[in-house]
Amino acid sequence: MTSQDTAEIAAEGSSADYGKLQWRILLGFVLGLASGLLVYTFARDAAWVESVVAYVTNPIGQIFLRLLFMLVIPLLFSALVVGIAEMGEARSLGRVGLKTLGYTVVVSSIAVVISLALVNLIRPGDGIDPAAAQELLEQGAEGASSIVAASAESEAGVNQVVAIVPNNIVEAMSSNDILAVMFFALFFGIGLLLVKTPKSGVLKDAIEGVFEVAMKLIGFVIQLAPIAIFCFMFNLTAQFGWDLLFKLAAFVGVVLLALGIQMFGVFPMILKFVAKKSPLAFFRQTREASVMAFSTASSNATLPTALRVADNELGLPRRIARFVLTIGATANQNGTAMFEGVTVLFLAQFFGIELSLMDQAFVMLICILAGIGTAGVPGGSLPVIALILVGVGVDPAGIGLILGVDRFLDMCRTTLNVVGDLVAAQTISTLSPEMAEEGEAMSARRDEP
Repeated sequence: MTSQDTAEIAAEGSSADYGKLQWRILLGFVLGLASGLLVYTFARDAAWVESVVAYVTNPIGQIFLRLLFMLVIPLLFSALVVGIAEMGEARSLGRVGLKTLGYTVVVSSIAVVISLALVNLIRPGDGIDPAAAQELLEQGAEGASSIVAASAESEAGVNQVVAIVPNNIVEAMSSNDILAVMFFALFFGIGLLLVKTPKSGVLKDAIEGVFEVAMKLIGFVIQLAPIAIFCFMFNLTAQFGWDLLFKLAAFVGVVLLALGIQMFGVFPMILKFVAKKSPLAFFRQTREASVMAFSTASSNATLPTALRVADNELGLPRRIARFVLTIGATANQNGTAMFEGVTVLFLAQFFGIELSLMDQAFVMLICILAGIGTAGVPGGSLPVIALILVGVGVDPAGIGLILGVDRFLDMCRTTLNVVGDLVAAQTISTLSPEMAEEGEAMSARRDEP
């Protein structure tokens, strides 16, 4: 059983639990927001508020974050290694695999550039009291001190590029050097892809087991999210008051704008000029997959529907569609990459931290790479966002600010992920005329009475 199969089973088997969890997270968000606003309005300077934050809500939130940091390295390493190793079908598909990889990198890069450009242009996180932001930043700094310290001591310029290649992977993992760990995981995954022996198969299964265990433990940690979200929101609103609501609305607006540009700007241009397909016809033919993605908020759960749409509606060559859509469900997540980029820059602006071009390039690279290893299950992107935040010196407790609205945004970005996979399948099919006969045969079968 592949990690893709495992993710599908998990997505299908836990849909009811996911729904309940989302309601609990929403309840924690609302209660934390309301109680924090009451404190901000009526007891802003009371001594007991500081005691509650220092000894109750802040420690609970930090424990939640520490649990995530504890699991993020094994999760990312195993997900990336298995994700690359499972692209073994690229051998049999030859150039199709390389085209898929190139397309994924280019389109994901476009998506992240759009999202980062919008956040820099609109700056939805600006306007918060710098003193209050700095105070909150100092409260949460201790929980991720080792990662922040490692980030502060990192090399710059050419040395920073060289430092991506680790000379000691154990040391890189212990210091939470995310880029070095990702490079090693990609390199190791390529090795597993090239070596096809019984022993390498056993090793792949073992790493896949690490992935499954990490995902299971992440699931346990995410069950604590409602309590942590209550604490995060109480701390934030008790300090920032009503300004927080306006910033949250601006954040949602920027995310939706970025997703909309990719969906109704970039994708139609790719379809028209590269795939030679009418965008209107494409969106009409793929509406079933779009509705399923929006309803389930899971790329893995939507995969069977997407495969059926590619076969029955688009008439794509079956081998191409299966390969591109299966790989794309975990490795071509434009919406997730855009959401992560917007979130990191928004929170940096919120806390008054100006990110240099190098910092933003770091964010962009991690968002693209994380698209390969971010699982299509609840909480899959949460550890990645938290680690990127501390990598650029931003308090990871700020993720509590966005999790209350994450369910709706998750539905929107999952729709973009699934439609993006279908766009990729349509494009790769057009660019692979050697398989056109198979696609024509499918179209003929579909048109038969």
